[in-house]
Amino acid sequence: MFTPYDWQESIGNRASYIEGKLSQGAPAMAISLKAGILVFTYRRQARKVYEIYDRLIFAAIGQQSDIEAMRTAAVEFTHQEGYNRSEQDVTIQRVASALSVPLKRAFADFSTAPLVARSLFGEVHAQLDGDLYYTLDYDGNYTVSRKCAAIAGTDSVLNALRTKLADIKPNTEPDKAMELLKEIWASSLDPENEEKDEDQVGDLKPEAVLLERSGERENRFRSMTSEEF
Repeated sequence: MFTPYDWQESIGNRASYIEGKLSQGAPAMAISLKAGILVFTYRRQARKVYEIYDRLIFAAIGQQSDIEAMRTAAVEFTHQEGYNRSEQDVTIQRVASALSVPLKRAFADFSTAPLVARSLFGEVHAQLDGDLYYTLDYDGNYTVSRKCAAIAGTDSVLNALRTKLADIKPNTEPDKAMELLKEIWASSLDPENEEKDEDQVGDLKPEAVLLERSGERENRFRSMTSEEF
């Protein structure tokens, strides 16, 4: 007989397994600037930052196949919403709420494998104060924030990132903000400064995207070049 205690223990083991996998992931950060939303992370081969709809951006850490499943689900939902309703009805809140349900179901269903992914969604607005962020966890729970957001493999790294991100001024230029984000990334993983930055990065490659605030260009999603790092 499957008792409530057995279920709770199994859920705990399931969470521990996923947390162990996620702890190996390179953190991703997002910050609201006058120019738009800047997202920065490090990756190995596959991309980690994507556009999912006009004004909406997505980043994630975890298993690449699960990240791709999340990205695909988000893109399909946003385009269906835009077709059935209107582009203005496609909001980050609706995306996060829609994806939360299947994530919760998969996490609690022991007959299926849970998704090993932690996601960050951002929505840029005409005014900086309107920018909105949702971070969606593997169990379907999500948190909401403004001005900045981050995802990481451990709570200690996440707390360090959040504290330092709040110090970046909104009027900072994207190239200067990029340098600050690189420093924050390194110091949050190594608070005692025991390693050189290049040793922490290893064979990882920087990935940065600016989701521009201005709608003058048809495509606001701009991957920043190596010259801008």
